[in-house]
Amino acid sequence: MTTATDPHAPGAATSADDLVASVDSGARVPLGWQRMLVPSLAFTWALFQLYVASPLPFIIQEQTGLRVVFNNTEVRAIHLAFALLLVAMAFPLFSRSPRDKIPLYDWVLGIVGAGSCLYLVVFADEIARRSGLPTNTDLIVSTIGMVIVGISVYRALGLPLLIVVGVFLSYVFFGSSEFFPDSIRWAGASYSKAMWHFWMQTEGVFGVALGVSASMIFLFVLFGSILEKAGAGNYFIKLAFSLLGHLRGGPAKASVIASALSGIYSGSSIANVVTTGTFTIPLMKRTGFSPEKAGAIEVAASTNGQLTPPVMGAAAFLIAEFTGTPYTDLIVYALLPALVSYIALLYIVHLESLKLGLKGLPHKSRAGSAAAKIQSFIITLAGIMALGFAVHFGLGWTATAFPDAGLEIAIAVFVAFYIICLVIASKREDLHVDDPDAPIQELPVVRDVLLTGLHFLLPIIVLLYCVMVVRMSPGLAAFWASASMVLIAFTQHPIKALLRGGENFAASFAQGWDEFSRGMISGARNMIPIAVATGAAGIIVGTIALTGAHQVVSAFVEALAGGSLMLMLILVAVMSLILGMGLPTTANYIVVSSLMAPVIVSLGASEGLIIPLVAAHLFVFYFGILADDTPPVGLAAYAAAGISGGDPIKTGLQGFGYDIRTALLPFMFIFNTELLLMKVVIVDGTPTSEFVPWYIGVKAFVIAVIAMLVFAAATQRYFFSRNNWFETVALLLVALTLLRPSILLDMVQPPYDDRAGVEIYDIAGSQPAGSPLRMELVGTDFNNPLERTSKYIVISLDDAATGEDRIADAGLTFLEDGDRLTLDEPFPGTPFAYLGQDYDFYAEEPVVLNKVQTRAERMPKEIFYIPAFIILALVILMQRRRQTQPAF
Repeated sequence: MTTATDPHAPGAATSADDLVASVDSGARVPLGWQRMLVPSLAFTWALFQLYVASPLPFIIQEQTGLRVVFNNTEVRAIHLAFALLLVAMAFPLFSRSPRDKIPLYDWVLGIVGAGSCLYLVVFADEIARRSGLPTNTDLIVSTIGMVIVGISVYRALGLPLLIVVGVFLSYVFFGSSEFFPDSIRWAGASYSKAMWHFWMQTEGVFGVALGVSASMIFLFVLFGSILEKAGAGNYFIKLAFSLLGHLRGGPAKASVIASALSGIYSGSSIANVVTTGTFTIPLMKRTGFSPEKAGAIEVAASTNGQLTPPVMGAAAFLIAEFTGTPYTDLIVYALLPALVSYIALLYIVHLESLKLGLKGLPHKSRAGSAAAKIQSFIITLAGIMALGFAVHFGLGWTATAFPDAGLEIAIAVFVAFYIICLVIASKREDLHVDDPDAPIQELPVVRDVLLTGLHFLLPIIVLLYCVMVVRMSPGLAAFWASASMVLIAFTQHPIKALLRGGENFAASFAQGWDEFSRGMISGARNMIPIAVATGAAGIIVGTIALTGAHQVVSAFVEALAGGSLMLMLILVAVMSLILGMGLPTTANYIVVSSLMAPVIVSLGASEGLIIPLVAAHLFVFYFGILADDTPPVGLAAYAAAGISGGDPIKTGLQGFGYDIRTALLPFMFIFNTELLLMKVVIVDGTPTSEFVPWYIGVKAFVIAVIAMLVFAAATQRYFFSRNNWFETVALLLVALTLLRPSILLDMVQPPYDDRAGVEIYDIAGSQPAGSPLRMELVGTDFNNPLERTSKYIVISLDDAATGEDRIADAGLTFLEDGDRLTLDEPFPGTPFAYLGQDYDFYAEEPVVLNKVQTRAERMPKEIFYIPAFIILALVILMQRRRQTQPAF
């Protein structure tokens, strides 16, 4: 790879580690007296975040009366102050900027940027009293802060996000000029109003996104970083290899599992590539994979890790906040697609191994026969499950029996299990980081690897227990998980040294401190671009709130789609890929969701399709993440190519080829929310989501897995043997039928019965309470008075006695106009008040109720599974005749 002039261009990094540093943590490493400056600031930032998340400030204030509790606004400002100071110290501004010292201009930019943030803390009371009337000093500070945020965005995230932010700011200041067409022009805002909006209150830079970064994302990134530095990363890699290394193409399959496990706590697909890929990519190459395919498998696995709950690249908390979805519900919604995608990737790796004729790595004979290995694994797995049940039900019972001592008992149980795990681990040799270039003679025994690092699972259990069982806030749960991880980092080596007879006991304390401090510093440095990104994203969100810019984007996409919902989704997917290029996970999600998610919901509603907001956000999130391996700016692909020695463009193209299965899933769960384990119900005219019954979830999982395996076989053109073209077509039809059988059902039986609009009251009176009623409205387009436009709305009928009352309760008023019904303009605050933005209710031609649709009684859509499975069986029979090697 050659060095480029742009520090953010992928070619600028001479190695995968350099690329991670330049993107995630900063490529500058000062020498001399400045050597400890960045680590010290990063460590202090991590301590501050742990402090404000802990109960300690409240205890101190209650005991001493000192004001040591920071409110949310102050925490956001201090959080960004640390980020702006550190980004100036750690990220060189220009390609020629020194990397071994901090130049004077970076000192000035860092200190002034931090001061602009702290101005909001020091003068908080005076600013509150001014209430939207900024002084000259306020405007100067706001302007300086905005400029330094822009410079910091360029340093840490490159040009793409800076351009997006610049476009939005230009629209704020110049969008009211006559240069813009009437359809996208807005009323405009004064400079003082805009600066107050973006900097002096919590509607812009210091908005929701930065608040989530400060209160939740930092703690999860810190938790993952300490977990990684304490040895969990190496533990998960070796566990994956011991489990899967003996299978056909074992190193590649182990890479998928290791990346999935790293994705549990990782906030970056690029860091995930380097963490696991440094070990797995050379092994994949030695077992027969080309450099490009080895890198692409790691890229596909690592990008998939960003879609895996509970962290989802640190974006899970933002999705929950922006959609109003409880975090505990969100991780359930996102679980099934992530599992299905990983299972399909494992199968793709298996098919690639079959095509190459690969074998597995040798296993140690110590475990005995295959049956003995399976028995040992099952016993160990059962023990872990028993441990989980004991923790769950034991702590649940103690919390009920001793409500005042619940925390103390939980800590005692954790410590007890921790000691037990260390006693077990002390009887085995510690896991060492192997040389990835050294040949593997034999794989370790699963049981030995598993028992060596059981204590690394405890903080993850703490995290999930606090979130899912105790129902703590994600931030507080992350604090306790981080606290447990800090305890493990400090004490695991001294306790094991004592249990082994006291050998190297003194050195073990230094090792624990080293792992803890490196975890704290690494976590804080990894947070620099995330904090800057969420601050910059606040400008985008603030612009949308100030100007209504999302309506412009919606109108643009709607015009391009020409009324086709599927074409609209494809356009949104492509735009999400483009907007996501070169951005880390969190910034990626904020940008694409702010612009694209409202488009999906509004245009889906115009076609009468109720799309849950969380499904729309997950849709754009999936495609934004896929930008990490999409050429020409797929940073994860460049990182993998730096390790494999392959061509980064070919690696990205191959990785995207593997990720087509992931790109299919968002389209499927938009139309079939069972894949998200949710169903949509309408309550008081408002669509809400709730979980499907467990048996529906099991059915959705099984069918989705089969469909994705078949789809993988089609796209890889190999099943039991190489596919003929008609076999590939047949497999694609089978996969699409299993994933969305309603397409065929709609062709056979229309989903709705059409009735004339004048029958609305009779229909509404005859339907059972809670039934959805779909209506087509035709009226003059508000933005184009020369056109009549058609839109669908859906209402839920309550239990009122008459049809007239039910329609009125839904917030609609119809007036008789000869042989038709016209719609009166809905009142503000009612569920359909937004129609005033779509229709001109004061035009010469009124808004007319054209027709009413009720759900038709149809055969179950699952009936089409039968022909799909028959076609699948025929393809298998044809291929078995040509099969030359075992399928597994």
